[in-house]
Amino acid sequence: MAMEITRSGARGTIGLEVVVPGRQSRQHHAKDGRHPGRGRRRRKRSERRDIFAAIDLGSNNCRLLIARPDPDGFHVIDGFSRIVRLGEQVGETNMLSEAAMTRTIEALEVCASKIQRRDVTQARYVATEAARRALNRLEFVDRVRDATGLELEIISSREEAELTLAGCLPLLDDNIPHALVFDVGGGSAELIWLRLAPEAPAEILGWISLPCGVVNLTERHGGNDFTAEAYAAIISEIQDLLRPFDEKHGIRAAIERGTAQMLGTAGTVTTIAGVNMGLKRYNRSLVDGSYLDFSAVHLVSHNLASSTFEQRAAHPSIGHGRADLVVAGCAVLEAVCRTWPVGRMRVADRGVREGILSEMVSAADLAAAQPAPSEPIAESAAAASIIPHAAQ
Repeated sequence: MAMEITRSGARGTIGLEVVVPGRQSRQHHAKDGRHPGRGRRRRKRSERRDIFAAIDLGSNNCRLLIARPDPDGFHVIDGFSRIVRLGEQVGETNMLSEAAMTRTIEALEVCASKIQRRDVTQARYVATEAARRALNRLEFVDRVRDATGLELEIISSREEAELTLAGCLPLLDDNIPHALVFDVGGGSAELIWLRLAPEAPAEILGWISLPCGVVNLTERHGGNDFTAEAYAAIISEIQDLLRPFDEKHGIRAAIERGTAQMLGTAGTVTTIAGVNMGLKRYNRSLVDGSYLDFSAVHLVSHNLASSTFEQRAAHPSIGHGRADLVVAGCAVLEAVCRTWPVGRMRVADRGVREGILSEMVSAADLAAAQPAPSEPIAESAAAASIIPHAAQ
């Protein structure tokens, strides 16, 4: 069954509603346990005092956003990001290591402090591929709760893809009928094939999750430095994995007709964009929403792949935390570009966190639009009497 995603905010802003046929909307409960808006008069976003928080705990990074709703969706008031390498060696052992869990809990303690200080009213904290694969994931969730008070939710790869899309949707051109959206993460890579139309919901036509993220690929093929053979092997491996998805949905044929666009999100794409721009310091406002030509992808990727670890670490858009992982990411990106030669891609420095916040804003808007229980019963009965019988 296809999934539809509708825009609830203005074009170019964050404010989206995820609609999945056959599945009820997720309810985000207020801090006091009440459903948002229950027992209160309807209020505009500008009058409400909601503060939302979202954590995306991936295989490599721990990321937090805190935001309040505004007329166009939401406005970020605080954030946090730290490389934690939660997925370190999970591909080999199927276990979260003690060192990785300790690093991650330390980062989550910082998140919890910010959430408390900002008086967050609604929140959702999700973990993705590393936690999904680990046999000791429930022990980890318990340890996080005990140490920080945060209740982690381990989500499916499908929901991870949906949330990523919800966060990135404003950057797509709905005058181009199809879009390929991909996210190269630490433990996996998600790809989504969409149908778009002006003033209509985006429809997911196909989706795939590959167990090939930059952390596990680096552990299997390289380390701090890659040989040319190892780099080529990753490209070939990823192309083989992508081929059935392409054949099933006719993606390359749509590209050849000129009816498809591409958008990439997560660290690899944003890093290559930052390197290509020659930024002295990574600047999200310049990278997010920019375009990256495939010729630049090829040039930057090969320059990074042939550089030493220290040379990559010295680049301000990379640093020591990503210097070993970026080469595997470049190989995945090159495989995507070779499989689907669109020519250029849109770059998104957004994803799961923004998707979560968008869902919460939409849920709060829906709750605020409901009539308060204090409204006269007679008025409700009068309204019901004009509804056609067949619709009741």
